[in-house]
Amino acid sequence: MTKLRRVFVPASLLLLAFLATAEAQNAPPQPIVLRAARLLDIKTGRILKPGEVLVQGERIVEAGTSVKHPAGAEVIDLGDRTLLPGLIDAHVHLFLHPGAEDLQTVQESVPQRTIGALLAARDDLMGGFTAERDMGTEGAGSADTAVRDAIDAGRIPGPRLRISGNAISVLGGHEDAIGYNPEQRVLPNADYANNADELIAVMRRQLKEGADFIKIYETGADSVRDGKFHTPYQYTEAELESAVREAARQGRKVAVHAIGEPGTLYAAQAGVASIDHAYQLSDETMRLMREKQIPAVPTFAISEYSADHESTPEFAARERSEIDLHVQEFKKQLAAGVPMAVGSDVGPFPHGTQALELVLMVKFGMTPLQALQADLLNGAKLLGWEGQIGSLEAGYFADVIAVAGDPLQDIGTLQNVSFVMKGGVVYKK
Repeated sequence: MTKLRRVFVPASLLLLAFLATAEAQNAPPQPIVLRAARLLDIKTGRILKPGEVLVQGERIVEAGTSVKHPAGAEVIDLGDRTLLPGLIDAHVHLFLHPGAEDLQTVQESVPQRTIGALLAARDDLMGGFTAERDMGTEGAGSADTAVRDAIDAGRIPGPRLRISGNAISVLGGHEDAIGYNPEQRVLPNADYANNADELIAVMRRQLKEGADFIKIYETGADSVRDGKFHTPYQYTEAELESAVREAARQGRKVAVHAIGEPGTLYAAQAGVASIDHAYQLSDETMRLMREKQIPAVPTFAISEYSADHESTPEFAARERSEIDLHVQEFKKQLAAGVPMAVGSDVGPFPHGTQALELVLMVKFGMTPLQALQADLLNGAKLLGWEGQIGSLEAGYFADVIAVAGDPLQDIGTLQNVSFVMKGGVVYKK
């Protein structure tokens, strides 16, 4: 048996070791200088050449053509690329994946779907999206609270998230799993609320469970007749006003899924935060959205994917005709001054590929700068992070991506993000 020797360390040495450890733990993180051939100043719309960003901890200290290089700073030279703020997707579904959307709630457990959501969040971040608004877990309840909190705690990689839990719908409404044998009691993908009192009760429970905002299905189911969208409304203007008022009481907002009239008008009159999809808007609705600065979130990418993956040529042709109608209406909305935000509805198509939404918004009428300002400036405001994300400037979170080429000349370059930093941490290089 080996005898153990006692070693006595002077108290002064122990104190010095403790102080050194404490000093190392409290020392500020190593500064990082990002350098590239170009940098996008999103507010002025100018490309700066060259571009540099000084990052200290999770924040930007300085950005421009040249920044300070503190002693000991790590320099990351990204070469012939453009630095720009991390992208924002204002309409995602982390708990959905390609496949039969209505069956995912039935065939997959909430734990299984939560694991899928964690992987989806990672894929979106790697695609350059450093902030997102999850517009409903589609039947997984408040499981997105755990996903958001794990990302915030640094346990898993993912974007900054604003979450809503389940969306809210009327009995027999847009997400009520209709079309099945009623005796099977197939669960809806939303929480039921049939009047203002029920809306408020459901909202209070969702906010207790961690929701950052409330999502309401205002229209559905949809059809096209005589070249126009037809979609029944689910809540009256007064009911939506009650929801908006209750959300505001708790410092929250309401976003709506709304395809067309009169539901879109009721939503605008009630003062919702955004009208998502917004396929067809009346002149009065567009006027109110412009005056109240309520953005439309067009979600072209999901329609494009659906048209490319329909089961029959007939279904694909119908989807294409609806896209054509939506594009015509989108151009009217742009001409009317309706503010826009960028949301892809990713989930039913592969996560991490949703930069397609910006490509389509440019294809259908916006300039690349308009699309990027809708994404970064309007998106930051919509998510409640205005002055924190969406621009490369002092004091903002160090959410930075890099792409080859100039996105103001070729918006498609956003589909191949080569560098991702979120909160000063490099996730892709």
